[in-house]
Amino acid sequence: MSEVKVFRIAGKINKPNWKTNFKKEVRALKPEDAVEKIYKELGSKHRAKRFQIKILEVKEITPEEITNPIIKKLATGE
Repeated sequence: MSEVKVFRIAGKINKPNWKTNFKKEVRALKPEDAVEKIYKELGSKHRAKRFQIKILEVKEITPEEITNPIIKKLATGE
């Protein structure tokens, strides 16, 4: 059985009237799944299409590097 990993994804959203950088942490089995989850979350929350979201970096992180308290609690099992 596969182990769930935590990924930190950094990128940009370039909408016509709104541009911003983002950095999010997500739990997924593979980096491709983590990127797909980011597309779904940002598309839903900010009404951004996939071509407006540019992924700059996908990095697997250790439980000590996690900054999101909810994901940290899930990853460490506390």
